[in-house]
Amino acid sequence: MGLLERLNEDMKQAMKNKEKEKLSVIRMLKASLQNEAIKLKKEVLTEEEELTILSREVKQRKDSLQEFKQAGREDLVEKIQTELTFVNIYMPKQLTDEELSSIVEETIREVNATSKADIGKVMSAIMPKVKGKADGSAVNKKVQQHLS
Repeated sequence: MGLLERLNEDMKQAMKNKEKEKLSVIRMLKASLQNEAIKLKKEVLTEEEELTILSREVKQRKDSLQEFKQAGREDLVEKIQTELTFVNIYMPKQLTDEELSSIVEETIREVNATSKADIGKVMSAIMPKVKGKADGSAVNKKVQQHLS
């Protein structure tokens, strides 16, 4: 079952259960997917494209969460955390610290990186491998640790 079908099923269930927050997030995700499909002039998005959109939505919410925490807006912090929980349901399983470390080490060997000057080369090789499964900033920290 594709992401759009899963969202449609979950939307029906959320309507039946009168889950307003979940319904709102599902509708927002569907709109993002449909807007991207229109932008790319496609009927159906690939899994990778769907994953890119989900990752973008998670990143936006994490950024908003940080901003709201700094501004002391606890009402909005709760709302964003709830949204983030619902969006994460549709994300692939996140990599553990050990799995991420092994992928970083393997990629460093593949691109023959030896110093911090090679971070860009390692990051461009590693991000397609961990897309949607690890946060970019966490990957960057791991790469820096291994190269220093």
